[in-house]
Amino acid sequence: MNVGIAYARPTAQIWRNLEVPEGATVREVIEASGLLGEFPELDLAVNKVGIFGAIAKLEKPVKEGDRVEIYRPIHPDAELLEKKK
Repeated sequence: MNVGIAYARPTAQIWRNLEVPEGATVREVIEASGLLGEFPELDLAVNKVGIFGAIAKLEKPVKEGDRVEIYRPIHPDAELLEKKK
């Protein structure tokens, strides 16, 4: 089934479509996307995740057409901190 995944930083916005098997979970979509390797700051023990703006558990199965989202912590100086990297 076809699902999307989205992640945004101040300097990069990622949107990908993926084919995943029926019954795939939010965690499996994230792992299949390759984003964990591309963005080492992502930590599924810390970052919240969701589907279409609603917080979801990593074990939640996705449905055809869902958009999985990985959220960054909101910090008042987030843009400044990002520029220091």
